[in-house]
Amino acid sequence: MMNTFAMKNLKLYSLLLAGAALISCEPELDNDILEDDVYTAGEADFSNYVAVGNSLTAGFADSALYIQGQENSYPNIMAQQFQLAGGGEFVQPLVDDNVGGLLAAGVQIQQPRFVLAVDANGNPTAPTIFNGTPTTDITNVLSGPFNNMGVPGAKSFHLGAPGYGNIAGVALGQANPYFVRFASEPNATIIGDAVAQDPSFFSLWIGNNDILSYATSGGSGVDQTGNLDPTTYGSNDITDPNVFASVYSGYVSALTANGAGGALVNIPDVTSIPFFTTVPVASIPLDAQTAAFLQQQVTPYNQGLQFAASQGFITPAEAALRTITFQPNAANAPIIEDPDLTDGTGLGLPSIRQANDDDLITFTAASVLGTLANPGDANSIIGVGVPLGAQFVLSRVEQDRITAAQTAYNATIQGLAAQNGLAYVDARAALAQVANSGVSISGGQLTSTYASGGAFSLDGVHPTPRGYAYTANVILDAINDTYGSNIPGVDVGSYSTVNVSNGVGN
Repeated sequence: MMNTFAMKNLKLYSLLLAGAALISCEPELDNDILEDDVYTAGEADFSNYVAVGNSLTAGFADSALYIQGQENSYPNIMAQQFQLAGGGEFVQPLVDDNVGGLLAAGVQIQQPRFVLAVDANGNPTAPTIFNGTPTTDITNVLSGPFNNMGVPGAKSFHLGAPGYGNIAGVALGQANPYFVRFASEPNATIIGDAVAQDPSFFSLWIGNNDILSYATSGGSGVDQTGNLDPTTYGSNDITDPNVFASVYSGYVSALTANGAGGALVNIPDVTSIPFFTTVPVASIPLDAQTAAFLQQQVTPYNQGLQFAASQGFITPAEAALRTITFQPNAANAPIIEDPDLTDGTGLGLPSIRQANDDDLITFTAASVLGTLANPGDANSIIGVGVPLGAQFVLSRVEQDRITAAQTAYNATIQGLAAQNGLAYVDARAALAQVANSGVSISGGQLTSTYASGGAFSLDGVHPTPRGYAYTANVILDAINDTYGSNIPGVDVGSYSTVNVSNGVGN
């Protein structure tokens, strides 16, 4: 019985990509501009626009940085529109190919981008790594300055960290390979290189990674709220809100010191992106026989919970939370590890439970659910015989930690925007609209549905060119409202979405 179930597997990627055959890969078109239209910068000066941020600013997509993504980054799209009202040249630290990935002295250190694999009939099957060899070597340092100062992977406190672009620190995790490529010198800071360009206008979007890595790792990091020393943080930790407020305030002061105008972009709800909304909680289909067999196996565990509750070792509510029930002829939630469950009973209760509707299953779980933890043991099916690891699940407790930090970050950003007369961009609300109801664009709807929704790339985190175009319009609207400018948005529907494996050039 269990062998049969193991052989079936879940094939979740195929289920998740159902309907993705209608994916649009049309080329980007320029926004139509009427000859008689007159555009003004209002009180802003777009002659020297500098964008500061992380992967979202850089144009990162499909889990890599590549030319097509950079050319369709929201700052580059905005800069093209700024040229209608006095905007100047916008220079980006372009990589060398559309393969994605990085080399260091000829050794590959980052993998190529994701593309959508298709079968012989052209039907999408699964995201896969592009079959190509990266050519971008971080030892080939570019000469700047660069208007796009977006550095993939950067957290808030990294923008002001000396040596973040020093190649000697990459292997130690103390430097960023993307910044190594274009730092003005090894001990430069991102914010320092941005301010040195004397921008007349800037955008600042930072703080996403201060909670995102905690989220995508299933809460495997530490909530560092209360710890004011970021040098002690792990890569997946949540940044203390006071640390964020301190460094962010310093960046705003530095960028506005010469009277520059700008736009501050808040932090979206990371748990609404496809990385957390694609794999359903009820993801394990069970027939009647298998469900009955599995229920028999967990009966001693459930009885132990009831005994612990009757003796006062745990509350009835906790016993109910931990109880495992398999439904026949239905899709069932997997058994998961939950490190926030503790055993103070002395009974040896394992920290496991069945996932529920409050949990978010990560996109990466699709590749392991239903597979064998031990290839030689047919009963070691992950999610059934073996709990799904905590790194694949974001629990309600972990989501609440993220929300608390995000709320504090956004309060800081909004307050500094008001204090300095800067445009405040509510990216959180804009992307929530994409996730909840979709946004009407030319040719259809922009949604957060994985692969076919148009807004997000194949990593489930970063936008497509179409998603970046939507982001650019949201920021432009806030700028126009604040500075009295009338910079037009772009036609979001004319930008491309995801690429299939045979549709990407080098």
